[in-house]
Formats: sequence, C-alpha cells, structure tokens
Amino acid sequence: MIKVAVFGAKGRMGREICKAVDEAVDLQLVAGVDAGDDRTEVEKAQVVIDFTHPDAVMDNIKWCIDHGINAVVGTTGFSPAKYDEVRGWLAAKPGVNVLIASNFSIAAVLLMHFAAKAAPFFESVEVIELHHPRKVDAPSGTAITTANVIAGARADADCPPMPDATVKELDGARGAVVDGVHVHSVRLQGLFAHEEVVFGNPGEMLTIRDDSFHRSSYMPGVLGAVRAVGKRPGLTIGIDDLLGIA
Repeated sequence: MIKVAVFGAKGRMGREICKAVDEAVDLQLVAGVDAGDDRTEVEKAQVVIDFTHPDAVMDNIKWCIDHGINAVVGTTGFSPAKYDEVRGWLAAKPGVNVLIASNFSIAAVLLMHFAAKAAPFFESVEVIELHHPRKVDAPSGTAITTANVIAGARADADCPPMPDATVKELDGARGAVVDGVHVHSVRLQGLFAHEEVVFGNPGEMLTIRDDSFHRSSYMPGVLGAVRAVGKRPGLTIGIDDLLGIA
C-alpha cells in the first residue's frame, strides 16, 4: 500500500482525488489538508498530491522535499525557472522525487503528442483553450505546454516562420504568443476543460481537439503518477513516459 496525502483536499479537484485514492486497492489516504490546516498527518505519507494554487505550490513542494516525501503536482503556473528551482531542492535531497504535469488527462497528453507529430507538416498552427470562468490562469498550463512542444517540433524540422500579415490589431486580438505560437484563451460558463489545435495549409485544415467533461478524467493519470513517482529519480515533467510516448 502506498500512503498518500492530498494538498488542496477541500477543493473540487482535491475532493475527487481523495475519492479516487480511497477507492484504489493499492493506495491508502492518510491525510487530506487545505490552506492553514495542520500537516502533522501528512508526514505519514509516502506521496503527496498537490492540486492547490500557483501562489502556494512552490512552498508546498519545498515542504514535501524537506520532509522526504515524494510529490505529484497538478497545480499549473510553472516556468523554466521554477522547474530549475525544484531541481535544486531535489539535488540536496537525493531519494526524493517530484512529478509535475500540466495535465493528467490521457486524452490531453495524447493531443499534445499528436500535435507535435503534425506540426512540421503545416504552414500554420494556433492553439485555442477553453475553460470554466473560475480558472485563475490564462493561458492554461496545458496550452503553454502544447505551444512549447509544437514550437520544438517545428524548430527540429527547420520550419519557416508561420505566415501572418497582421500589422494592426486590438490588444490581445491575436492572443498570447508562446514560443512563436498564438494561443487563445476562452473563459465561459458551462465549460470544463477543452483544447483545440488548429493546423492549416493551402486548401486544407486539421483540427485536433480534447474535451474533458469531468474531473474524473484526470484520475487515471494522477493515480498512475502516484504509483510511478517513487521509481523516477529527481524531477519528472509530464506523464508521457508513463504512457510510453515520451
């Protein structure tokens, strides 16, 4: 049995994770805490799952590393500098591991994988992410990661710059630019978590879309990461390797 604690246990995602851990035959939920709660019971855990807030997640990861507890993190808002900071903390604590993923949905991870495969074959590509209006960050971590992998695939294939004759625009009309890829964020009541990658060539278009309708869609990825993190030294980014598509 792997002993598991959850940070952010009172949130919508946290409650779903606690339920999934409770129902897993090989996992034991030993603590579920939220901001301001006592963490004494968390020290019994072998793995902490963090789905909290970008403002809190770095302190939470540092606490886990300092206490010798592996962490699986689904909170978004990470930058290369933050990843490097986590690597530095881990270097001082050999044997403690952290897995951070911008998305634990298997469909979303496959979307990013397929997008990277398709990117070199098209002149144009843009990303559209759509979420509920309670989401605090824009673009989403998944959309940023998607743009990064697309840009990397295009760079590896030595693709030319994407065509765009825009010289006059309202601020934000063309979205954010991530690694040279335009990313558009929609916040709309009634949505949960959705992403489209739209590719274009003269006379043709390809759309790859992922739709998550409920938080349960993340649970196979989250629990898979909990089972795997102890065997992956240092920092692991994403669950691609767990799915065999790294």
